[in-house]
Amino acid sequence: MKKCIYVVEDNPSIREIIEFLLIEELYEVKTCLNTNDFWFQMSKHLPDMVILDITLPDGNGLDICNTLKRNIKTHDIPVMMMSANNHLNAVKAKCDAEDFINKPFDLNDFVDRVDKYLLN
Repeated sequence: MKKCIYVVEDNPSIREIIEFLLIEELYEVKTCLNTNDFWFQMSKHLPDMVILDITLPDGNGLDICNTLKRNIKTHDIPVMMMSANNHLNAVKAKCDAEDFINKPFDLNDFVDRVDKYLLN
């Protein structure tokens, strides 16, 4: 059974590249444009991993990450935070995500990081 990844990214170009890349790696991918879309998807099915942009039009990925990590049903889901700013140390201090990656990122490095959490 394919592992499912939710990608929360408001930039259509980045979202489409990530979706294409992960589908090519044989993952099931659900893309979300904003926090409302993400929580709607979460109410239907829990993913195996979440990839979150920090800045979203109706909230931010840090709040989503913190909510996931505080909930017993979702705290074990690996979270990767993405950011276009280079203040990852500040971001790391604000949430307990498993991984952090700067945009733009190397595509092979991105896939390797995802695989690290989902391939056992």
